[in-house]
Amino acid sequence: MDSNSEKTGGRPVIPQGLSFDPSQFGKFMMRHGHTGFIGMQYHTHGDNWVELALPWREDLVGDPETGVLASGPIISLLDNATSMSVWALRGGFRPQVTLDLRVDYVRAATPGKTIIAWAECYQLKKSMAFVRGIAHDGDIADPVAHAAGIFIQVEADGWAREPGASA
Repeated sequence: MDSNSEKTGGRPVIPQGLSFDPSQFGKFMMRHGHTGFIGMQYHTHGDNWVELALPWREDLVGDPETGVLASGPIISLLDNATSMSVWALRGGFRPQVTLDLRVDYVRAATPGKTIIAWAECYQLKKSMAFVRGIAHDGDIADPVAHAAGIFIQVEADGWAREPGASA
């Protein structure tokens, strides 16, 4: 661990005024941590929405007899897409935590198909962001799941900052 990592408790440093480009962030995020492990991929984005994909993999299957993906990776996909939609609308990265994320499953995902999550931030307040999303396997009009949630926007104080940066 380098000296900066030791000073920040191992958290990544957040540079002041860090802008947010979902396509660049997606490339980075999809190579690391949980998102990289389960194979999430960036697809596209707009001013207040992001679309991510989760290709079907046998090790993500929840029911080996049917080949249907487990719910956990789909929830994670929706959580990441909704979170990124907040940063897209904000135009910059700011630490946030998931206060509430409700996922309603409409049907089982089709075995062998990639799951697409489309998510938007439809309301951004000073301390909260309201989001919704849909997971589907090729036809957004035939969803696998719907999501609705709230993220709390937190100050970077207590998070990692560049040494000498003010809040």
